[in-house]
Amino acid sequence: MKLFKGKRKKLDNYSLKHGVGLISYDDPTSTVSEQFKTIRTNIQFSSVDKKLKSILFTSSAPSEGKSTVSNNVAVTWAKQGDKVILIDADLRRPTMHKTFNLSNKFGLSNYLLGNAELEDVVQKTMVDNLYVITSGPIPPNPSELLGSMRTKDLLVRLADKFDLLILDAPPANSVTDAQVLATKVDGVILVIPQGIAEKSGVAHAQQALETVHANILGFVMNRVIRESTGYYGGYYGGHYGGYYGADKK
Repeated sequence: MKLFKGKRKKLDNYSLKHGVGLISYDDPTSTVSEQFKTIRTNIQFSSVDKKLKSILFTSSAPSEGKSTVSNNVAVTWAKQGDKVILIDADLRRPTMHKTFNLSNKFGLSNYLLGNAELEDVVQKTMVDNLYVITSGPIPPNPSELLGSMRTKDLLVRLADKFDLLILDAPPANSVTDAQVLATKVDGVILVIPQGIAEKSGVAHAQQALETVHANILGFVMNRVIRESTGYYGGYYGGHYGGYYGADKK
């Protein structure tokens, strides 16, 4: 089984326009949904001594499935009765408002800039117990905003109101945002698409997270070929390094 790829592909913008698939909501009894439940359970057991209150999902490069995994895991977590808030901390290529069909007029960037209150940016979703903070308008300085004291204060406030915070962060190799946020959460999950991620890129992302002493809970390998493993698949493309952000019009 080929685990890593050797050739880069063009950045995929599909999820920017349409969001990601929520199979754990649309088809909760499917094999794929069961795999997301398994991921949830494994994450829960990854921290025996301390209950996890905040988890960050990232990847080594864009379009590797971190949003799909984080959003679906959040759905499965909420369905087991926990009050969950999903935060679109990817302030450069946000997708969550498209995925959940929510307004993105007010979101994380508005709150961090001091232009909105917490109750203005927390939105309920169609899934019981699951709430979302969308990205808000794309700011010119995402790393500075995410590294601010206001971000730290936000996470503390949300931890008081919710059982679990799940953050969807930009790829660790593209920008520093994931490293900045990794220092503020209980644990980090690195998503690795089989045959798409570059081995050197994954190693670099792990090293970058370890540099800031992030608590890496584990790795999720997605898009594994069903015939060979029985795991779940799908395709979104991949790219390592270079520009990271939405296309400028």
